[in-house]
Amino acid sequence: MDIRVLVTGGSGFIGTWVLRELLDRGTDVVVVDNQKSPDRWRRVLGDRCDKVIQVDASLLDCEQLLQAMQQQNITHVIHLAALLTPACQQDPWLGFQVNVVGSTALFEAARRAGRIRSISYASSFAVYGPESGAEGTSPNRPPSFYGAFKQSVDLIAEQYWRHFGIASVAIRPHVVYGPEREIGLTAGPSLACRAAANGQTYAIGYQGSVGYDYVEDVAAAFVKAAMECPDGATVTDLPGEQATTEKFVEAIEAVMPASRGSITISGPAIPANIPPHPNYITSLYPDWHPTSLKDGIRRTIAYYADHRS
Repeated sequence: MDIRVLVTGGSGFIGTWVLRELLDRGTDVVVVDNQKSPDRWRRVLGDRCDKVIQVDASLLDCEQLLQAMQQQNITHVIHLAALLTPACQQDPWLGFQVNVVGSTALFEAARRAGRIRSISYASSFAVYGPESGAEGTSPNRPPSFYGAFKQSVDLIAEQYWRHFGIASVAIRPHVVYGPEREIGLTAGPSLACRAAANGQTYAIGYQGSVGYDYVEDVAAAFVKAAMECPDGATVTDLPGEQATTEKFVEAIEAVMPASRGSITISGPAIPANIPPHPNYITSLYPDWHPTSLKDGIRRTIAYYADHRS
């Protein structure tokens, strides 16, 4: 059976790099996304973006998703479509519909299709609270609607495995950075890399220590999980490199010395999102080797230097 992968949210930041990873493998790709052929496709995929098949289907319509899977002979699914933290906080009802109802519709369509081998999907470190999770302390719980919605989908995926044998792997990145990241509070470090490459000033709008995951690593994780999915409903954390916002800026300055002093930091501290009992992707795939923060920043700056307008 030929491999054909359905990617929801394929027009987004991570989705675009997932498409590149799939196309590099020579895989047929079908995208469901309400945004059509963004400019970033041309920048990241080049002429290969013409090979991507786009279908009109709503994430909230199980019948449309089922029809897309059947008509396109889909064998694997990578589910990325979701509203991010600010949108979920502003409109929890809409966030619930897109992130929870939409994800359930996708799993249900996969069940009815009867030929989907596996699903990889985006969970998040947002399911974790700032607590350590140690015995005798407060439980580690999501600090946002977005985190609660992601945790709900993890539980729903487990039910689809228990009752219907739909195998899945949830990938939990922390702060994803890299070329073409533009939306969300934590887009700041990526936009700072772009500013450094273009000789501009920029203020990152948050503080705190978090794990940073380079986008090409994240894309590779979703593809690997979809293609090499074990039985069960597995949830795995990406081992992002822990760094303060100040350390990230120092790394930018080390790569681009001319930017020294041009990148500043302001705004609130964001949640640490500490996993009490992490299940890193290396336990699932022992050969996993993430990109270092310095190399990821170097590659991000190089990308923007090559794509100056």
